[in-house]
Amino acid sequence: MNRFGFLQTSFGALAAPAVPFYDRVDRIVPIRADPDNLIRVTVCTRPFRAAGPRLDVEQLGAKTIFHNYGHGGSGWSLSWGSAGVVLEKLLARSQGEREIAILGCGAIGLTTAVLAQRMGLRPTIYAKERFPFVRSARATGSYTPDSRIALTGAAAADFPALWERMARDSFTMYQSYLGLPGTPVEWSDRYVFSNRTLEQASAAQARGDTHGFADYSDRIQDVFPGRTDLELRNGQKPYRVKRSRRGMGMTFNIADYSRQLVEEFKIGGGTIEPREFVTPHDVAALAQRLVVNCTGYGARKLWSDDSLVPVRGQIGWLPPQEGVDYGMALDDLIITGRRDGIAVQPIPHGDDTGWNDDSEVPDTAAARAGVEQLARFYATAGS
Repeated sequence: MNRFGFLQTSFGALAAPAVPFYDRVDRIVPIRADPDNLIRVTVCTRPFRAAGPRLDVEQLGAKTIFHNYGHGGSGWSLSWGSAGVVLEKLLARSQGEREIAILGCGAIGLTTAVLAQRMGLRPTIYAKERFPFVRSARATGSYTPDSRIALTGAAAADFPALWERMARDSFTMYQSYLGLPGTPVEWSDRYVFSNRTLEQASAAQARGDTHGFADYSDRIQDVFPGRTDLELRNGQKPYRVKRSRRGMGMTFNIADYSRQLVEEFKIGGGTIEPREFVTPHDVAALAQRLVVNCTGYGARKLWSDDSLVPVRGQIGWLPPQEGVDYGMALDDLIITGRRDGIAVQPIPHGDDTGWNDDSEVPDTAAARAGVEQLARFYATAGS
């Protein structure tokens, strides 16, 4: 659930059992790995807090502020569960009031607004930007609920249980979006191909996590389909590598999914008003007494929250390709086949990649290097 870690660390040391016929693969469609095929390069600043997301309540004059930000790389994945936690607190303090303000129109703000409507509230979203210009639009789009969610040594003792609740509540909500027109959410295969031994993989993981990111994946193993060693029907592995593995994961087709959320919000009578908030005094000027702060990394400046650390994530996008509807991890490279393109994301320093880097300027050379790395894999591993 921490990107592809749950697959990479699941290789057993003993000989794997025979692969059942239904788990064998005829062929994995190779990606056209040509850097000249890059169609765009996007950068997303993930809002990380060592203690985990900020979900507390504070008073700002006559306003009651319900914070909901700082989800690291797990914003989409935890959005529904996080919204549920915060809105429960809001209802307990609402005194029957139904008009609320939501700051921000990214993954957290939008899902919070939709859930608020379903709970009988009347939210208005105030945001400087909306899709496709918000940072959430530039996310990878995989269900990874503990991707840089907290540091093991900084999270409260009760946070793992709270995280599990948010992860499961979000997972349940995503099941209601499966099979809808536009395929906003779908399951797809995930492959891991590695030439590292188990010892080398463990050492690389340790080098790529010097901060001690929390890993709670064992708490929700039951929601994921089983993982299996991989072989083709002819008994050969798809690539000449030491280890091959296949599992499944959930993908958010963000372009369509975000539009569906916006449409549901509008159909429910919601409005989105352009507004920029520079200081808390701007928030105090809102008409609503109850305010949910979903400003993501923007909360660092707006709320003077120095606990927020930027984690830069860059993706190079190749055009969509028929048959490439899967995800793939190649040691230091992650590929996600989505309906709006193929995301190629180098992670040379593991989860430490992009740490404390708030630059959102695309690095085209690095994006091209990621595609070239994929091309070298095909050249050396064959198919």
